[in-house]
Amino acid sequence: MTALGSQLDDDLPEQPRVLLVDDDEVNLLLTAIALRERGFDITEASSGEQALRMIAEWCPDVIVLDALMPELDGFETCVRLRELPGFESIPVLMLTGLDDEASINRAYQVGATDFFVKSNQWSLLAGRLRYLLRSSRTRIELERSKARLARAQDLARMGSFEWHRDSGGFVPAVEALRVFGKSPVESLDFIGAMRMVPTDERAQFLRLLRDVLAHNSVLVTDLPVTLLDGRQRVIHIEAEPEFNEHGNASGYTGVLQDVTDRRMAEDKIRQLANFDALTGLPNRHQLIWRAERAIDQARRSGHEVGLLLIDLDRFKIINDTLGHAAGDELLMEVGRRLRRCVRHSDQVMEGMLEAVGSRSHRSLEAVGRLGGDEFVALLPEITDERDAERVADRVLESMREPFFIAGQECFVTASVGIALYPRDGMSMADLLRNSDVAMYAVKNQGRNASALYTPQLAGRGREKLELESALHKAIERDEIVLHYQPKVDVRSARMVGAEALMRWKRGDKLVPPGDFIPLAEESGLIVPLSEWALREAARQAKVWQLNFGFADSIAVNLPNRLFERSDLVEHIHQCVSAYGVPHRAIQLEITETGLMKDLQNVIPSLHRLNEVGVEISIDDFGTGYSSLAYLTTLPISEVKIDRSFVRDLGITPQSSAVVTAIIALARSLGLRVIAEGVETLRQMEVLHRLGCSLMQGFLFSKPLPPDELEHWLAQTVLPRKAPWIAQANPESAALDAASELARPLGKR
Repeated sequence: MTALGSQLDDDLPEQPRVLLVDDDEVNLLLTAIALRERGFDITEASSGEQALRMIAEWCPDVIVLDALMPELDGFETCVRLRELPGFESIPVLMLTGLDDEASINRAYQVGATDFFVKSNQWSLLAGRLRYLLRSSRTRIELERSKARLARAQDLARMGSFEWHRDSGGFVPAVEALRVFGKSPVESLDFIGAMRMVPTDERAQFLRLLRDVLAHNSVLVTDLPVTLLDGRQRVIHIEAEPEFNEHGNASGYTGVLQDVTDRRMAEDKIRQLANFDALTGLPNRHQLIWRAERAIDQARRSGHEVGLLLIDLDRFKIINDTLGHAAGDELLMEVGRRLRRCVRHSDQVMEGMLEAVGSRSHRSLEAVGRLGGDEFVALLPEITDERDAERVADRVLESMREPFFIAGQECFVTASVGIALYPRDGMSMADLLRNSDVAMYAVKNQGRNASALYTPQLAGRGREKLELESALHKAIERDEIVLHYQPKVDVRSARMVGAEALMRWKRGDKLVPPGDFIPLAEESGLIVPLSEWALREAARQAKVWQLNFGFADSIAVNLPNRLFERSDLVEHIHQCVSAYGVPHRAIQLEITETGLMKDLQNVIPSLHRLNEVGVEISIDDFGTGYSSLAYLTTLPISEVKIDRSFVRDLGITPQSSAVVTAIIALARSLGLRVIAEGVETLRQMEVLHRLGCSLMQGFLFSKPLPPDELEHWLAQTVLPRKAPWIAQANPESAALDAASELARPLGKR
């Protein structure tokens, strides 16, 4: 065998299996010997019946049939063979001594693959068999490829088609028929396919098709169709022109693919990228895109653009009280109400805005969710600020109806900040920032209203930001100091303690606590400030102990959030231990409102503090809307009468009645009572007469730096020179003064 023959046979079995069928035993023997010598594995059968019985249990690679045999000849054997499952395509070579055309045609009619005239040319027979085997192998691979292609096209919902220009015939393949919901036995022409396309899209597609045919260009498009069973699908079409031997366009060949799932996935991705998943409103990305398009159009046309920032008031209370699911339900309902306040459009997305008329930008108008409980209303064309204010009024009005959330009725208001292009900013970032400034101005003024942005509002915002930044640095630069206001016992005319009050020494002036304490609470800086105040008060108590035998306590005001900390007792212990003073040297003051705001979380810390000897004082007593029952259960040592009750003492009987009740209540519970804000001798006399002798206020001393307080003690209290001393206890004022002066300063 030649090298070429070997190469051609590489894909064949090493010894092809041949079933040789012949009733002539001599021919059967000679042919079998010749083929075995040429590398074939021969199995012999002497009749058609025997051959059929053998192949029922065994399958050869090729069958060689003698045409003329008694009883069941080769032609009938081939017919029966082709009827057996799995033998439809097996190569069959018909051996015949007849060379007439009728026998040859009959061989092909009964399913023979080829025929061979009986002769002694064994090499030619062997070559013919190998050719049949190669052809069979090629045909099998082709059938497999066609099956795989059909399966792939079926899985991809794809099929091919042809369109002949001369006849106008649309010829879809079987797979293409499946794309249109047709069975392989059904037919589909161009008109039938067009009937599945909606009218509007059909006219647009036909215009595109005429343009493609006129220029012999490639057709690529997506076409929506409605199948006969009512399903709506999207068909992707790609087709290229075909040309004849003269170079003239003869038609098109192409593919069809059902891309409905892909289109739905793309639409879903686009939806997620541009719209809020909870409310369905445009998200931040989509709002920014719309606003930028609206500003571009306004810049060309000369009109204004309005931006409303809408923030829900006290949303956190509902979210925390009713749960996050209820909060989500509320946000969805708010979104629905806000949509009704503007000409909301969901249809305009990135890449879809077409210049259809001079007012196409109006379709950009929408309400979107910026994040959390913040919404934005974009007004792409307004005449003046009154248009924006009218929309804001509609927004506020829509919020006045009660919301039914988690089976419960609740009311929610909103604060709306308004900014206008170009007056308040030239970009979306400017408008968003300035509307935020206006919205927070509404929050500070009581909520449930709207406000236009003004530069003055921005100025206050910048001042607040600068002040917060400076306050951070003030802690690092040790600019925070403590001033001390003495507490006095007017009966004995002596100092019985002091209240530490924070001051901010910013440059050469003191920043009032009313300007930075609220900011510190809002920003969270109050925590490190309070921790520092505790350490500084402990240090000052030690200094005064050494200077003049101070053995009382210094009161430090603490926010209620600090009482919630589990390490508060440990922190105070570290402070007093560091300076060697007892725990009672520090007294903690908490306002009545702050105490009642989170009483259950504060109680454990109060008991632990009381156990180590730290006293608790209730500041601003009488101003909170609270039950007096907590006085009988909490470890409180002192209550402070608020200055609002002290101010009108001796003027209105109501003030005296309230103070009398507080003093009587404290006395019956074994609590000390001290009045703050005492500024006149009249107030001091009334308090003293009512039974309250512990006081603090400007009548005695304003808050002083520690060295000035020592000077006040030495120059005013000890020599009994203050008017209030004589007024409070005139009989013993002179005697007390002489006694005090006789003692050394360190013993006083």
